[in-house]
Amino acid sequence: MKYIIVTGGVISGLGKGITASSIGRLLKSRGLNITAIKIDPYLNFDAGTLNPFEHGEVFVLDDGGEVDLDLGHYERFLDVSLTRDHNITTGKIYGAVIEKERVGHFLGKTVQIIPHITNEIKDRIRSVAHQSGADVCIIELGGTIGDIESMPYVEGMRQLHTEVGDENCIFVHTTLIPIVSAVGEQKTKPTQHSVKELRALGVQPDIIVARAEKTLDPATRKKISLFCDVPLEAVISAQNVKTIYEIPVIFDEQGLTTYLLNKMKMSPPDGGLSEWKDFIGKIKNPTRCVTICLIGKYMDLMDSYISHFEALKHAAAELETAVKFECIESEELEQEKMHKRMKNVNGILIPGGFGHRGIEGKIAAAKYARENDIPFLGVCLGFQVATIEFSRNTLNLEGANSSEFDPNTPHPVVDLLPEQRGVERKGATMRLGAQAVMVQSGTTAHRLYGVTEISERHRHRYEINPEYIDRIEAAGMKYTGRSPDGRRMEILEIPEKAFFVASQFHPEFKSRPRKPSRLHFGLVEAAVSHAEKKNR
Repeated sequence: MKYIIVTGGVISGLGKGITASSIGRLLKSRGLNITAIKIDPYLNFDAGTLNPFEHGEVFVLDDGGEVDLDLGHYERFLDVSLTRDHNITTGKIYGAVIEKERVGHFLGKTVQIIPHITNEIKDRIRSVAHQSGADVCIIELGGTIGDIESMPYVEGMRQLHTEVGDENCIFVHTTLIPIVSAVGEQKTKPTQHSVKELRALGVQPDIIVARAEKTLDPATRKKISLFCDVPLEAVISAQNVKTIYEIPVIFDEQGLTTYLLNKMKMSPPDGGLSEWKDFIGKIKNPTRCVTICLIGKYMDLMDSYISHFEALKHAAAELETAVKFECIESEELEQEKMHKRMKNVNGILIPGGFGHRGIEGKIAAAKYARENDIPFLGVCLGFQVATIEFSRNTLNLEGANSSEFDPNTPHPVVDLLPEQRGVERKGATMRLGAQAVMVQSGTTAHRLYGVTEISERHRHRYEINPEYIDRIEAAGMKYTGRSPDGRRMEILEIPEKAFFVASQFHPEFKSRPRKPSRLHFGLVEAAVSHAEKKNR
């Protein structure tokens, strides 16, 4: 097993996840089997209870794992399906070690960070790597070198390197190269200090990926090579690009693929990035443009909806279309005139979320989309919002709502799942992961998916109240996707509209380059038609 460990220095948010994903894409293009692990040093057991403002989107896996958004990047770049075990947190590590101590596993020994915590870290990494059957395991260590909570992991990685040897464990360090505006010079001192900190912990990076606004100057690369003790060809420039999907190509053009393979003493057959480059070409050379309005409640941190943005880009690329995003805080729609904000919009997307804040704005947006026949896609909460709006304004059920937002509503058209009643623990207690959905023939959903049974990922506690389904359908909104037993509503449509579709599941989580989410594809496709009609 070969291990590539990606660390970060200077500041967080440098793109370690994209770096790790891009390296994986390069090695996969050479025919190697790749897996990836994300280490999050926080004490939470998983990402499931984190507010999106804290850590961005909670990404959901097939097995129901609620994980860091970087696993979404891994799945999209590598076209693989990962498991909850591919996200290691301090909560999981310490919880496992304490449980072992409680049952006498350590036979009376004093339990310490070294060796017990570091051994648990290494054991988990080895277990995931070998169970995946991969040739190379890429490990991203979250946080920034120097953080207290990261130190046991750095020590664990140092030990792993010692145990498996140089050719089987490669360290890639991602750093920042700022430019001081007064002089316009790329500064390497933050990188030097970051590498010094890493070396003080016993780790010498093999490769440095330097994040910068523009391509590294030759003099800057030489300086990094000299002061950080890495070969010149191992200093990789990671400048700003139009789309993150360009990064593997940029890395490959700088010789990173060849350098890594030589370092690991691997000689896989020649491969290429031709299909990947074709996808990038579609993104960068659109023939038309549409505006999609995303109405959410966590807009201050755009990573909260990153899978939706990527799914729309995947779909748009296949349609040779550029997507311009209009992002609106749902709370603002409760105060502003709708038509002013929606005047130039070709499609509306209402994503998932929890809590009552901003709900009335989302309901108003769903009403506007329905009444003005603007292509609409609702996901999870958006699915429930569409049902609430229709019940209020078409069925005239005054006060219709979800019991999540109004426990005393006279018409709980959205209600708690039966198995959720009495559940007090928050972590991993929702309906989570991949579930089968039966799609009705002759519907928009059936046209998009092409099959009558699909599997999509879920993350919710509330669902459509079956007591209201017959009345809702009689009024014109149809539930065209249901669980295999017919009890749970999964997809809704209004057939008389150009495109009004919503899903209880999250199709964005399985979207990939060249394999876009079918519902996001349908939204962009309908938005193109809407734009063409407006321009006639």
